[in-house]
Amino acid sequence: MGIVNVGVIGAGYLGKFHAEKYASLANCNLIAIADINEQTANEIADTHINAKAYTDHSALLDIVDAVSIVTFTDSHYAIAKDFLQRGKHVLLEKPMTSDQPQAEELIQLAKQHNAVLQIGHIERFNPTVLALDERLEDVKFIESHRLSPFRARGTDVNVVLDLMIHDIDIILSIVKSDIRCIDSSGMQVLSDGIDIANAHITFENDCVANVTASRVSDKSERKLRLFQTNAYFSCDLGNHSLKAYTRQAGEIKPESFSFEKQDALLAEVTHFLQCIENNSTPLVSGIDGLRALKTAHEIASNMKIHTST
Repeated sequence: MGIVNVGVIGAGYLGKFHAEKYASLANCNLIAIADINEQTANEIADTHINAKAYTDHSALLDIVDAVSIVTFTDSHYAIAKDFLQRGKHVLLEKPMTSDQPQAEELIQLAKQHNAVLQIGHIERFNPTVLALDERLEDVKFIESHRLSPFRARGTDVNVVLDLMIHDIDIILSIVKSDIRCIDSSGMQVLSDGIDIANAHITFENDCVANVTASRVSDKSERKLRLFQTNAYFSCDLGNHSLKAYTRQAGEIKPESFSFEKQDALLAEVTHFLQCIENNSTPLVSGIDGLRALKTAHEIASNMKIHTST
């Protein structure tokens, strides 16, 4: 469709970076920044020569071809709905929506109006995750740890929807099986929601995933370990490294791989624009976003809450 006119809705911490990536690409034109805070919208728009600032996302409906929606989760549905109904393409940050029916409606609107709906699970564009695809066969056990120091940003949702959902999405993309049961527990520490959580997920194909997320750690860590017959893989998603241990002719063969650090957000935005141009399904589709959201809500709703008293 030629040059894509793009807008970014939500000019906070992450929205600023979405704007930067679009502005760096030749196949799109960043023309609008929308935020309910006029000063914030102006500050971001002023750094990009063709962009104008708006305080109401509806002002973009008739001037853009596509948008990134980088607002609080509880506003995702209403904003995305407005654009999808107009046939506009949407890159929607995770978590996709506040609840499952909202996500299902957005998927149907995108299909009805032939619009691309991509969900912002950025870890799928991590080179270490991409490198796993050619190595995995029949994974039977997965362990993930995602730890982060406490930050006020993101606490509008619990740690399952804030952090764990990244690993939920990765695991679901790998296992490709329905879930049999979930056992989960968590604890509130510094925010009004759950800040540390663990989920034990058993799939219908007998694969088991043990998933831990914390936003009250003294360090940042994003690690994934996967086990299948005759092989074990240890991934450091933060350092972009992969260690593989495979049994060959009765011996264990260790291999180590390091991947050049890539700009995952740039890769995500570039992919979004390619899907628009090719009318193709995104790597992380609305269906993927819905599955991750549904699983995250099941983990949270079934959670055993531990208290400090």
